[in-house]
Amino acid sequence: MKKIAIIPARGGSKRIPRKNIKPFLGKPIIAYSIEAAVHSGLFDEVMVSTDDKEIAEISKCFGASVPFFRSTASSNDFATTADVLTEVLEQYKNKGNTYDYGCCLYPTAPLINQQTLHKAQDLLLQKQYNCVFPVVKFSYPIWRSLKLENGKAEMNWPEHLNTRSQDLPPAYHDAGQFYWFHVDTFLQNKTIIGSNAGAVELDETEVQDIDNLTDWKLAELKYQLSHERQKDQDE
Repeated sequence: MKKIAIIPARGGSKRIPRKNIKPFLGKPIIAYSIEAAVHSGLFDEVMVSTDDKEIAEISKCFGASVPFFRSTASSNDFATTADVLTEVLEQYKNKGNTYDYGCCLYPTAPLINQQTLHKAQDLLLQKQYNCVFPVVKFSYPIWRSLKLENGKAEMNWPEHLNTRSQDLPPAYHDAGQFYWFHVDTFLQNKTIIGSNAGAVELDETEVQDIDNLTDWKLAELKYQLSHERQKDQDE
């Protein structure tokens, strides 16, 4: 059973320039995803898919391989993660290397940890899911959410106006860190999350989407907090 970790990291980032290699608490942010994959011991290959020479060199320094550069078609603003994964897997197949399972790790997810990668892989294999990914619970029930139109606020689900929050079912969203997947099924459907998907739940302190510099600072704080907790547990 062969497994590959694929980290998609193109050079063009609009909201945060050079986002994928911007220093995060002392080292390029992509290094955290690479090291989590390498140190987990789960993968036969840990590779970075990029169109950028600097990203490639930094990735190699932290233990990833960059056997080829990403094509122009999979490097533009409209290319999807599925497009990138398909290109990578087909490139490897053309070289005679095939894999049973893959894991796509995003390069700006420094809160990824090895334990969660192992837990998600175990769930994938035990339940025979096509995909497993981490999720986090919405901090407030989405059933009580609002929509705004020209300054006017209206409930999305007005029937829950007087429903107690504790009586509403929890809802979750994609943590945006990684996706384990069955390679053959993915290549057939070209879809990462399909109908046969599983998920592992994370605490909100383990998750931070990074779209701006405020998000970046919050991610650094959460990273420091998690490592302080781990240190306290080890002592």
